[in-house]
Order: sequence, then structure tokens, then C-alpha cells
Amino acid sequence: MRELGVIEQRIKDDSTAALKAGDKRLREALSSFVAALKKERIDSRKEPTEADELTVLKRERKRRAEAAELYEGAGRQDLADQERYEEELLRSYMPEELSDAELEELVAEAVAACDAVTPKDMGKVMGWLRPKVAGRADGKKLSCMVREKLEG
Repeated sequence: MRELGVIEQRIKDDSTAALKAGDKRLREALSSFVAALKKERIDSRKEPTEADELTVLKRERKRRAEAAELYEGAGRQDLADQERYEEELLRSYMPEELSDAELEELVAEAVAACDAVTPKDMGKVMGWLRPKVAGRADGKKLSCMVREKLEG
């Protein structure tokens, strides 16, 4: 059997505690997170890194946010509230987002490390950055910062 990742094990432990405490809402939410992490672990056929787990949690958080907006638009506030609850719960398992200053510093470091000079080098720079910012920065924002730096 493959080893659980650090975050997956923490969520499983919290799920067990929620079960013992009789908190059905929390247990069900945590169980869905464990299922997403387990699916990714099985699909990837490798030992999960913390960056892999954070990528899954970030994707799940984004799905919850999008679903909440759709439910609100359809007048289903009860379902939207559940999605927002799960989105916030996911946020609690993720590290603090990097500040713009920290991102700019990392982008500058990546550009220098990759000897990037034109926007054609963006793939190399993003490949260098992704593992360093996994789960701690929005990919679209990061991409824009890299593009500005290389065009600049």
C-alpha cells in the first residue's frame, strides 16, 4: 500500500476526531477531501509530495468557490453555504499565500536561475517556480508576473 501524504494523514486524523465528536458536517467534508487526495495518489502511482497534496487541495478549494457562486445564482443559499464552509475548511489545511513582494523576489530569482531573457523562456521559469510556490500562489497571477518580468 502506498504511504499517505502528510496532509492526507492530518485530514484523516481530523476526520476520525470529528467522527468521535459527532460532528457529521465536518466529518463528511473531511472525508470528501481525503477521497480527492486518495484518488490523486492512486492516479499518479507515486508517493505524494506535500506540493502534490497542496495542488489537489487548491483545485478542490477552487471547485467549492465556483460551486458556491453557481448555487447562489440559482437561489440555493443552503448549498452555497455548505460549499463556502468546505472552501474555508480547505483553506485551513493550506499554507499562507505568498505576498506580492515575496512572489516578485521568487520570480526574479527564477529568471536569473533559468537565464531567461525573452517571453519564450516562460516555460522554463514557470517550471522552476511551480514546486517552490505550490499551493501558496495563484498560477494566473504568477504567470502574469513572469510575463511582465520577461517583457520588461
